[in-house]
Amino acid sequence: MIPSRARRRAVRSILPPCLAIALLLVAAPTPANDSDSSPSGSGCAEAAARRVQSRYEEIRDLSARFEQRTRPAAFGGQGAPFVARGRVTLAKPGRMRWAYEAPEPSLVVSDGKTVWVYDPAAREAQHLPLGERFLSGAAIQFLIGRGNLLEEFSVSSPACGESPLRLVLVPKRDAPYERLEVRVEPRTGVVVETAVADLLGNVTHVVFEDMRTNQDPEPALFRFEPEPGVKVIELPPAPARP
Repeated sequence: MIPSRARRRAVRSILPPCLAIALLLVAAPTPANDSDSSPSGSGCAEAAARRVQSRYEEIRDLSARFEQRTRPAAFGGQGAPFVARGRVTLAKPGRMRWAYEAPEPSLVVSDGKTVWVYDPAAREAQHLPLGERFLSGAAIQFLIGRGNLLEEFSVSSPACGESPLRLVLVPKRDAPYERLEVRVEPRTGVVVETAVADLLGNVTHVVFEDMRTNQDPEPALFRFEPEPGVKVIELPPAPARP
């Protein structure tokens, strides 16, 4: 059994990866017409980012099944990865629901103003405000539906000819992560995988399946009401960044 304090640290630590991935998911494109040509040459990264951006502006919400693999930086990144699976639902502005099913059930829910992190095994729910003190400005902008990839990130691609195309996004402002990566099918613009590298060197990969967009999920999906007997821990806002 993980001690309560260590459990709280572990549960809260999943928030930055979830939120960083969320901004990419909300920006995830729907398939483009097959006649679209794939980006090529030195401008392939910028062209792909513009395609993602144009699709992002058309998406109100999405849902998908996901597999998340987090490889810790400890031991040179050679340790066994933590693997989790479940379903994610996101909707503008700023709403999300990460329902983890394995290896243990857990839930991360936000209505765009606050975040709940629920651990059923511990009968414990953490509650904290969602705002610029917790997220980078880029994440906030994307979660409220106003982000621009080329304005918020330096975008590059290690190999323009590969498929899926790997885009590396480095935030231009302070952020709780070092970089984001997204793999995109060059012709269709479909996002098939994301990755987040945090400031400690931990890397979280998420692969998506059965992605659906503009399904208009019920607002209740993004609300959380603790059941009687659940211990609620009110967490303070993260300190402002210098």
